[in-house]
Amino acid sequence: MSPPSKPSTCTTTLKILMLHGYTQSGPLFHSKTRALHKALQKSLPNHSIDLSYPTGPISLSPSDIPGYNATSASGTEQQGSEPEAFGWWRRKDIPHPSGSKQEETEITYTGLQEGLDTIAQTIQNEGPFDGVLGFSQGACAAAVVASLLEPGRQDRFLSFSGDRKTQEAFPESFVSATDPKGGAIQPPLKFAIIYSGFRAPGARYAAFYDPPLSTPTLHFLGAVDCVVEEARSRALIEVCEDAKVVVHPGGHFLPSQRPWLDAAVGFVRECLESKGDAGGANGDGKGKEEERVEDMDVPF
Repeated sequence: MSPPSKPSTCTTTLKILMLHGYTQSGPLFHSKTRALHKALQKSLPNHSIDLSYPTGPISLSPSDIPGYNATSASGTEQQGSEPEAFGWWRRKDIPHPSGSKQEETEITYTGLQEGLDTIAQTIQNEGPFDGVLGFSQGACAAAVVASLLEPGRQDRFLSFSGDRKTQEAFPESFVSATDPKGGAIQPPLKFAIIYSGFRAPGARYAAFYDPPLSTPTLHFLGAVDCVVEEARSRALIEVCEDAKVVVHPGGHFLPSQRPWLDAAVGFVRECLESKGDAGGANGDGKGKEEERVEDMDVPF
């Protein structure tokens, strides 16, 4: 008589692309998200959590870092003590010839294509990914990545009206080299988690958000965030069809307290269940109505 069979311990790998903020790096962002990693693994025991942390290609100098002071208390500059700081692009404000008022200034992201190429290389080497998570500039990049992977986005870039010279081009690095139809380098993401995110402004980047993103998104806003104003985050939320919003009482950081971890984990579980990837649930694949959760004490 054969011994009784043991319950299956087969696990599914959950891959999430993690995009750090401006002046940070992949390793630094890894250290700041350890609590979230543990919470995901505890809540999803049938999944192996695989988080990838690329570093932005734009190396920043101390002068690029807001508030950085390399001078010690004694007044001497510390040699070789500059922090390792990186970004996905640099912001550049270009005044229009017609005037110098703020509303007549065009904002461009210098190095954006290089930043997206770095992310695309990570997707090629370590993906495909189930979701993306980003903080601040990395949150803006996360929304852009989700957009680029959605069906029909490349055609939208090609058909978008306006001056081709002033519009951002669809990054070639996001076009599959093996798909004869020229599709994206991986399937659409199942979710995107946005901490202190914002929309790339102006007509130059409109094709990223028109039509609105269909990828389910969870947006964390800091009630006293003085770096990314709420209006900038709301502008991104408005172009996300399937959006949830959580407001935490802090500032410009990734909250690691239990209620905010539960919110993120609960959102991931919902998205996986809607695709039939968690607990064997059968989802219909349809987007949910937008739900804003203010000052929440419990997950969704």
